[in-house]
Amino acid sequence: MKLLVINPNISTDVTALIEREARRSIRPGTELTMATAPFGVAYIETRAEAQIGGYAAMQIAAEQYEGHDAVVVAAFGDPGLTALREILPIPVVGMTEAALVSACQQGSRFSVIAISQRIQAWYRETIAGYGFSDRLASIRALDEPLAHIGRVQEDQGERLVALAERAVHDDGADVLILAGAPLAGLARDVATRLPVPALDGVTCALHQAQAMVNLGAPAPSAGSFAALPSKPCLGLPEKLVKLVGRQVLTNRI
Repeated sequence: MKLLVINPNISTDVTALIEREARRSIRPGTELTMATAPFGVAYIETRAEAQIGGYAAMQIAAEQYEGHDAVVVAAFGDPGLTALREILPIPVVGMTEAALVSACQQGSRFSVIAISQRIQAWYRETIAGYGFSDRLASIRALDEPLAHIGRVQEDQGERLVALAERAVHDDGADVLILAGAPLAGLARDVATRLPVPALDGVTCALHQAQAMVNLGAPAPSAGSFAALPSKPCLGLPEKLVKLVGRQVLTNRI
């Protein structure tokens, strides 16, 4: 089995964190291809940045998906996830959706522990879009600027644990989701310090991607995720055109 794991932001330090946790979550014989966005922002915390990250993920997937059995979008909020499911013939898993599903299998209510206050609105909208708002106990987030996105765990680890404990004792969380690729691996490291299960989106996504490959469901030929209609395209990378448009224009219509 071969999985393409995409970091939709430009931080190679974050990609290294994702890879470390991903390698602890794969079965013997599973291979990983790691990819980092070639453009965009250091980390995603707004709707606009998520749109940019989604396009970066689509471009990477179009260029590299062949020869892989599944794709993992490794950013909380799942930039580009549903679009990738529309254009690719293989399973696509997002770390947010994977973590939310896993959390609901372990408790009635979950809390999300996040790296910034600004990120909360987009996270709430993402959770609502997946239909899990009624299961959300709270979102608790750091409230100070991040010095370096690749060192959040070292710089803010104790504060994140404190937020997690408050989510359990004050908000009634049965399960915790330590959100965002910069926190990849933290749930595993602090699990014994927390009174309820703590989940890592990377871990959940890697396990679910492998399970989906094993399920062997064929690509849809009908419904909203069937192949896209053919139409003219301009200014898109060649391999993305083959997936989304299949007609290349040299001039505008």
